Amino acid sequence: MALITPYGGRLKELYLSSVEATEEKAKARDYLSWDLTPQQLCDVELLLNGGFSPLEGFMGRADYECVVDKMRLVDGTLWPVPVTLEVSESFAQQLKTGASIALRDATGVLIAIMEISDLWLPGKTYETDKCEPAGKNTLSGWNYEHPQAGSICVGGKLKGFEPPGHYDFSRHRNSPAELRALFRKMGWNRIVALQTIGPMHRAHVESAYRVAEQVQANLLIQPVVGEVKPGDNNHYSRVRCYEHIIKESPEQMMTLSLLPLASRHAGSREAMWRAIICRNYGCTHLVVSQDHIDLAQNCQRNDSYDGEACDLINQHQDELGIEMVPLQTMAYVQERGQYMPVDQINEGETILNISSAEFCSRLHAGLDIPAWFSYPGVVEELRKTYPPRHQQGFTVFLTGLSGAGKSTIANALTVKLMEIGGRAVSLLDGDIVRKHLSSELGFSREHRNINILRIGYVASEITKSGGIAVCAPIAPYAATRREVRDMISPLGGFIEVHVATPLETCEERDRKGLYAKARAGLIKEFTGISDPYEVPENPELIVDTRECSPDEAVHQIILKLEHMGFIKT
Repeated sequence: MALITPYGGRLKELYLSSVEATEEKAKARDYLSWDLTPQQLCDVELLLNGGFSPLEGFMGRADYECVVDKMRLVDGTLWPVPVTLEVSESFAQQLKTGASIALRDATGVLIAIMEISDLWLPGKTYETDKCEPAGKNTLSGWNYEHPQAGSICVGGKLKGFEPPGHYDFSRHRNSPAELRALFRKMGWNRIVALQTIGPMHRAHVESAYRVAEQVQANLLIQPVVGEVKPGDNNHYSRVRCYEHIIKESPEQMMTLSLLPLASRHAGSREAMWRAIICRNYGCTHLVVSQDHIDLAQNCQRNDSYDGEACDLINQHQDELGIEMVPLQTMAYVQERGQYMPVDQINEGETILNISSAEFCSRLHAGLDIPAWFSYPGVVEELRKTYPPRHQQGFTVFLTGLSGAGKSTIANALTVKLMEIGGRAVSLLDGDIVRKHLSSELGFSREHRNINILRIGYVASEITKSGGIAVCAPIAPYAATRREVRDMISPLGGFIEVHVATPLETCEERDRKGLYAKARAGLIKEFTGISDPYEVPENPELIVDTRECSPDEAVHQIILKLEHMGFIKT
């Protein structure tokens, strides 16, 4: 039995031959270049390798509006999600229809050229207005991030030179043509795809096995490894977890292949879009859940669809040509020592369960996680990626007026943390950073923000690597401090300490004479005098150096870190 045909009948691979590529590369030297964002790079990869067949490039305006309005291309082909290239207004002003541009990755490698057919400015809320009429979400979960205000959409066909470079898990990276060849080699012709952005535990695997048995198909674990939502698990850890699961699976039952897709989080439209992509990769079935598709949230969740989403998917089943199948909720029955569908569990039987919150809590605390819940190899991998809090990196961010005592406390805290040991400690004092990292910056609001964000970036790298960063800038603006917090928090701990010494006390200290110069008008935009200090609203700790010595302030911070679980003394 042959594999399912690609969507539209033919796989649209857009790569040039070697001879054509040589000729076009020479021309591309004279083209304007656009550096692709991570999401755009994912889109380009799937356009070039045929994953988005029958598309031959980024949508023009007519296709875009037709897809948003009717979920169809202009030629009538069902296509539920816009695939557009958005560029800055300043870049778009240099373009004209009929010209070509070079599309490059972040390092400047030429990935493709694009022949421009359309340039247009979509309305700021065009997609959400069309897809979510007031009072009724007709498309069940549509949350597509429409083009930002001021961005210009560029449409046109692509000609590809080489796939974007991936140096990780090359053994699991297959184009649609390569995966189809693998299926033929293994003799598979009915394949159910399970796409996920979270690690899989035993309940998820048992559900997947049951789906595969019900539809008499082999199983493809196809994790999404493109751009995902902030806070989602990094794909390196997830893929290593999936590899453990493959080892535990019956031979020839399942395989693993990565999908470089930038998710749109578009509810049932997303599910339909994923079905098209899966068909292009050679799959006949797609596991789809209500919010498509986050299996990691709770192994006991209800994966049923709401009626409207189900109706929309079923309405286009014949056109999609791929069957969508739901996961069946499974639970571990203690008396039987196995997972069972919840509707087959007898009254009085004991169900064992660990919620996602409890699992994360056990993981962070280094507590035991039973083998009935997850595979030992998966747990071990997640422990390495998400160590207990006392082994995680963190940043202590001291903020306050000049002369408040931040540097003194930061130096003392650094020494104390080094005395405790266990992790490398780095001090990022405001004056020191100014000298070595931001010497070209002035003291305008813009330059102050740049300086703080540089400190935040360095601290985030230290935190991500499991170290401790102690930062002591003035950081007068709440929005910038919030940006630094958001930069660091997903990577480890962030503890904001407001050194709340009052202005009059700071002026009395004024060892450098800065306040006096600011009062005399010799220093412009000086924090606390001619420029505001925005007091933190919810810092983890407030310290007033009028009421405590540096040693006492450090002791308060250490106690806070102990209470939060970041250090053990």
